[in-house]
Amino acid sequence: MTIAIYPGSFDPITNGHLDIATRSAKLFDKLIIGVYDVPGKRLLFTTAERIEMARQAVIGLPSVEVEPFAGLTVSFAKKVKAQVIVRGLRMSADFEKEFDMAMMNKRLFPELELVCLMSSLEYQFLSSSLLKEAANLGGNIDDLVPKHVAVALKNKIRR
Repeated sequence: MTIAIYPGSFDPITNGHLDIATRSAKLFDKLIIGVYDVPGKRLLFTTAERIEMARQAVIGLPSVEVEPFAGLTVSFAKKVKAQVIVRGLRMSADFEKEFDMAMMNKRLFPELELVCLMSSLEYQFLSSSLLKEAANLGGNIDDLVPKHVAVALKNKIRR
């Protein structure tokens, strides 16, 4: 059984993330979305909120699970017995960042492979940071996230 992890902060999970997760679920026996518990990083949603939003978003994908993790991604991969890390690439800047992380991860856990999927054209520009900025300024983000995430984002921003 091939197990892959898809790590990230997912603050919040977007349709771009779901596109990568859905496509990855077809490639691997099991995909675990690893929601990074980022101490010290300023996030809009708590780890528990990000996990719940991700779990709701992947209800229709039976081979996909959502789990929190802290520390090194390779430690999480070892814990869940993953053989693959999945990442989405949007642009050349993503490649440079992912390349550096991949080399470090390979050094720390040589048996772990990296599979990068190119983002679909409609999500090439989409990032959680840009999404939050647009939502905060009153932009319509409804077609960029699952409905429950759009509601959560609007409620969080109104506070």
